[in-house]
Amino acid sequence: MGKGRLEAFSDGVIAIIITIMVLELKVPHEPNLSALLELAPIFFCYILSFVFVGIYWNNHHHIMHMAHTVNGRIMWANLHLLFWLSLVPFVTEWMGENQFATATVALYGVVMVMSGFAFFVFSRTLVAHLGPDSELALALGTDYKGVLSLVVYVAGIVLSFVNPYIGFALYVSVALMWFIPDRRIENAVAK
Repeated sequence: MGKGRLEAFSDGVIAIIITIMVLELKVPHEPNLSALLELAPIFFCYILSFVFVGIYWNNHHHIMHMAHTVNGRIMWANLHLLFWLSLVPFVTEWMGENQFATATVALYGVVMVMSGFAFFVFSRTLVAHLGPDSELALALGTDYKGVLSLVVYVAGIVLSFVNPYIGFALYVSVALMWFIPDRRIENAVAK
């Protein structure tokens, strides 16, 4: 079957996720900068989550560009990914509202590692559908960057119990690692 409905549905869900996150930002009641400073933790969490969701949307677009058809397994793998991404607004708000409390940072990491794992499953399901010699399979290769991300997320979860800011910093490092679109896909598409 064609891929158009899967892409349109995914784009819509991701747009809703971003909309929910921005609607959770509350306007301060006082018209001064100190009132804004009190919202800094919430805003930092929002920025990080916006970047993460944007990275997933960008990479989803890139790998779907390489597929011409999808099957039921790909659709379920995509729903698995969207499920974990749909939890991002909740953990973002919880972590920001509680100013990086240990449990909130750890749970944020759990949602991030599960989103990363779901994306890995999604990409491997696409590769299985397209074949081991497909452009996508060759472009992804062993996906060291994806595996490294999962390891850093797990380290962030564990280290958030030592100091939540260490966990948050590790999550930021993953975002920085993925901020630029994956060139493996872009290079394969260009060929």
